[in-house]
Amino acid sequence: MSFRTEYMKDLMSRVEKNHPAQPEFHQAVKEVLLCMEPVAEKKPEYVSSGIFERIVEPERAIMFRVSWVDDNGNVQVNRGFRVQFNSAIGPYKGGLRFHPSVNLGVIKFLGFEQIFKNSLTGLPMGGGKGGSDFDPKGKSDGEVMRFCQSFMTELAKHIGQNTDVPAGDIGVGAREIGFMYGQYKRLQNEFTGVLTGKGLTYGGSLVRTQATGYGCCYFTEEMLATRSDSFAGKDVVISGSGNVAIYAAEKAYELGAKVVAMSDSNGYIYDPNGIDLDAVKQLKEVERKRIKEYVASHPGSTYEDGCHNIWNVKCEIALPCATQNELNGAAAEVLVKNGVLAVAEGANMPCTPEAVDVFLENKVLFGPGKAANAGGVATSGLEMSQNSMRYNWSFEEVDSKLKDIMKNIHTNARAAATEYGDADNYVLGANIAGFLKVADAMYMQGVAY
Repeated sequence: MSFRTEYMKDLMSRVEKNHPAQPEFHQAVKEVLLCMEPVAEKKPEYVSSGIFERIVEPERAIMFRVSWVDDNGNVQVNRGFRVQFNSAIGPYKGGLRFHPSVNLGVIKFLGFEQIFKNSLTGLPMGGGKGGSDFDPKGKSDGEVMRFCQSFMTELAKHIGQNTDVPAGDIGVGAREIGFMYGQYKRLQNEFTGVLTGKGLTYGGSLVRTQATGYGCCYFTEEMLATRSDSFAGKDVVISGSGNVAIYAAEKAYELGAKVVAMSDSNGYIYDPNGIDLDAVKQLKEVERKRIKEYVASHPGSTYEDGCHNIWNVKCEIALPCATQNELNGAAAEVLVKNGVLAVAEGANMPCTPEAVDVFLENKVLFGPGKAANAGGVATSGLEMSQNSMRYNWSFEEVDSKLKDIMKNIHTNARAAATEYGDADNYVLGANIAGFLKVADAMYMQGVAY
């Protein structure tokens, strides 16, 4: 065993000891460290200056109580989190997630991933993430507003347009961003670009809603092009039916593919004629109903309970866009057996390590989330730029900039993978390319940083 291998194993052991009972965070760190052995070999100054030890520890982790009053006059209590992980290349940037599964370990995993994702965009943004175990589902607008106002009353002490710029994530859409922005403006008495994902009437950016889904398809198209292939004529399976999934489906159709399956947390629909995306948008974005309602108005389509079974549907392109660890090794084997050509992560870490190994071993093009789903935060960065300029670009201008960013992410990830010995390994390439920019900044700023 080489010194570098022993060094990385020891560091991983320390992470597990110092951050117990946080499996998602451990998984994210391990994926990165497994790619770092050749970097440590080539750049020993990173080892001697403790870059690896420093990058796996957040600069700051904030946890706070969120008290609010429901419609029945009862006091409810949730927990709020903000992990400000790394600011070496810019202010902390990352979404807020409102979901019962949120805990400190999940937020640390997301914040750690955000460091490299933001670095890959080429924009000056550090990594952070936040959220709460509050569940907006089933809550009235008044309850969501009161929760968001209470949440922001504490969060406002720790964020700012040049310090930390949160955005939306699971459970945090335009409604929640609006309520939080209104409270921040009230508390600080200033109108600044401190949140992204804002409404178009008060500083938001066109394409932000579509960005993650569109970007995922742009990245996938670049991967396919390396094998002289494209979306055209392909069957696509997309898990989820939120913003990311819906707009990944929209872009897949624009690129000539047919989306045959989508899901929500209860189950999935299969339509061999191609999913009617307008119907899905009506169900999920307007009526807020379950996706199983789709089959009632679409003869020939079917619904199956169990969202994880969606990967049994035969396809050439799979885009997991729901949540972490939704696609395991067994599902990956089924996809490979059914002839999948490319898989790109629209969600954060939706594929387990076993699934990733299956894809890489079988030469399936695999786009890891920190590269493939960076379109959302890239467009958030473009929103920050527009806010600073007090100016708005057109839809076409923002979409063009997004497409260029995703192309550059692909180019840089592939170049790094090639330099370190495996051109088709985008996991290796994305981790190294994202890491090097941050590591160089940390090294130049000194140990006191």
